[in-house]
Amino acid sequence: MIIVLRPDATREQIDHIVERVKGLGLSVHISKGKERTILGVIGDESVLEGLPLEVLPGVEKVMPILKPYKLVSREFRREDTVIDVDGIKIGGRQVQIIAGPCSIETKELLFDAAKKVKKAGARFLRGGAFKPRTSPYAFQGLGEEGLKYLAEAKKKTGMPVVTEIMDPRDLDIIYQHTDIIQIGARNMQNFRLLTEVGRVDKPVLLKRGLSATLKEFLMSAEYIAAEGNHKIILCERGIRTFETSVRNTLDLSAIPVIKEETHLPVIVDPSHAVGRWGMVAPMAKAAIAAGADGLMIEVHSDPENALCDGAQSLQPDKFAVLMKELKKIAEAVGRKM
Repeated sequence: MIIVLRPDATREQIDHIVERVKGLGLSVHISKGKERTILGVIGDESVLEGLPLEVLPGVEKVMPILKPYKLVSREFRREDTVIDVDGIKIGGRQVQIIAGPCSIETKELLFDAAKKVKKAGARFLRGGAFKPRTSPYAFQGLGEEGLKYLAEAKKKTGMPVVTEIMDPRDLDIIYQHTDIIQIGARNMQNFRLLTEVGRVDKPVLLKRGLSATLKEFLMSAEYIAAEGNHKIILCERGIRTFETSVRNTLDLSAIPVIKEETHLPVIVDPSHAVGRWGMVAPMAKAAIAAGADGLMIEVHSDPENALCDGAQSLQPDKFAVLMKELKKIAEAVGRKM
């Protein structure tokens, strides 16, 4: 449930309410909005039957949260969540672009891509060090060596970096070398992994699963939030349907639905959605027009010889052209880049 506090509620009153609720074995999450502070109460609410919360000093009203996802719902927080990463905000008026190769192959290729995507206007660098692949014989990434290259690329360019985690045992080393931890589509319902990243103070980029409903997607985000980490970025990357002309079907309708259901920022990965570089640009434009807070785009200097997903990677010059076109789309819908 949600406890809505009076505008003039004092710190002492808030502490008293939190203490009473926690004393019953429930957890309390505080959300401070522009006009109101609310307390989200999580747990077996039947224990509150003997405690009339409405009479506690500082309480304005008590409301039930009807959604199965509590902390990530609009009912818990009306204002959009804006996540600050090294001074760059995700979820605000500015559309943010995350770009770079699917996997880190060599230091030289990563540095070249980083330099060129930054010049084109991207503010975040992506690169996979641990790669989940359908085939066990495909390139699996450079592991810790790749993470060190990624950290070095950040030093050279100043761009915050994003990389994917696959195993909770890698959390410590990934935490040291990255600014945003990505949970891939195949791990969206790896609840042990979600729980572990929920316990660290680092933004998490959560991708929608291959066949996940939006409810399942948001419930996975709830796993992270329930552990205390509310810095969650949702990513629509296409879902599996009967269509075979593209790699996945990009669900653009997910953007306004998610915006209605949750306060979390949502970005789109058109590269994995379509699997063909020639279709990345139109889907990227459509995503911004639909209200996405950002894009994740694969860029590779030599896609013909890429070890992973070369078919869906843009060459740097094509990415630069796309960035100019995206700026116009963003301005047309009241955003900026």
